[in-house]
Amino acid sequence: MQNDLVTEKVIIVGGGMVGLSLALMLAKQKIQVQLLEAIKYPIFESEGEIPYHSSFDARNTALSRRSVQIYQQLGLWDLLQVHATPILQVHITEQGSFGKARLVAEEEKVESFGQVIENAWLGRVLLTEVRKEALIELIDGVKVTELNQDQDQVHIEANRGEEALKLSAKLLIAADGRDSFCRQALGVGVDVHDYDQVAIVTAVQTSKPHQQVGFERFSPLGPLALLPLPGEYRRSVVWPVKKGTEHEWLGQENDQHFLDALQHTYGDRAGKFEKTGQRFCFPLSQVLAHKQAVGRVVLMGNAAHTIHPVAGQGFNLCLRDAFVLLRFITEQLEASEDIGQPEMLLAYEQSRLEDQKRVIKFCDSVVRGFSNSNPILKLIRNTGLVAFDVIPGIKPLVANYAMGLKA
Repeated sequence: MQNDLVTEKVIIVGGGMVGLSLALMLAKQKIQVQLLEAIKYPIFESEGEIPYHSSFDARNTALSRRSVQIYQQLGLWDLLQVHATPILQVHITEQGSFGKARLVAEEEKVESFGQVIENAWLGRVLLTEVRKEALIELIDGVKVTELNQDQDQVHIEANRGEEALKLSAKLLIAADGRDSFCRQALGVGVDVHDYDQVAIVTAVQTSKPHQQVGFERFSPLGPLALLPLPGEYRRSVVWPVKKGTEHEWLGQENDQHFLDALQHTYGDRAGKFEKTGQRFCFPLSQVLAHKQAVGRVVLMGNAAHTIHPVAGQGFNLCLRDAFVLLRFITEQLEASEDIGQPEMLLAYEQSRLEDQKRVIKFCDSVVRGFSNSNPILKLIRNTGLVAFDVIPGIKPLVANYAMGLKA
């Protein structure tokens, strides 16, 4: 790609999966990117190695069909699909209750409801492609210390070891996480709800093949997601439990105790839970920024909205945000307009609010609704699961929203 084709430059602060994805989107539009990440990225010594990084760790991501389409448009899906497993069915049940619901891809006339990929593999593929891209300058191990803006540009100062950096651009995208420095520097407040939960995350092996079936099982301990992974008998586990109880499930000495709890919760649906990997834990809260566009800065990813993982919608929502922002930026380029124009960024923010509010409300409602042990509420929600399974027209609507196709 020739330098004379480069039209603009954008700074992205935060090199997690959202930041890496957005950098590749922008480079595809011949936009130069300076991508800043606080943690040093790993160097991959072999093809099968996936050392964890803080941004792509032991967790797994259920990529919606819309997210898969976005990566297809970027030309990345063939590289990602090698490490992904399709979800052909979704079963939703509550332990000790009669209600159940089932979604089947074939019945909904879709190839799959999405694809499950380990974050470490997703991160490795994205990082490898970013390192190949001449238009992306990757600056890792850097701490941003100042952010200010004037009428024409955003200016940041940062430190990388002993080196002091001063960078400027017409547009800065802050994708620097739930505790975003950039958001705080802009004076943007947040609404925070602590769910008083910690997510236990790992991979397990079962005696029955997963057959590309995903389970969402609501239990007294918390909502438990069991999703298929590459390998016929491997499944990912995301189990939010009450904060303060997580140590009961962590550590090699608790392997059998953890497997027994899974067995008790799921019964024989997955067969025998035979092996578990190392468990990791992550605190769960909802953090919503009061604004997502301030002057020439736009908040992206968890800096804009961090939500509960119960329905696996967080990253998919962020990726849709990024793709829509790309459309707004591309339209500005085609019209030879300023890509950091504050009015354009406010228009982007407004365009995303409906989708964001719908997803945030849905995830929060599921957590609150299934966390209540009131017998009347339990009857109502199980009746709702039965209704979902038998009333015509509901499944296609819900399936399309879950796949991100209504955004």
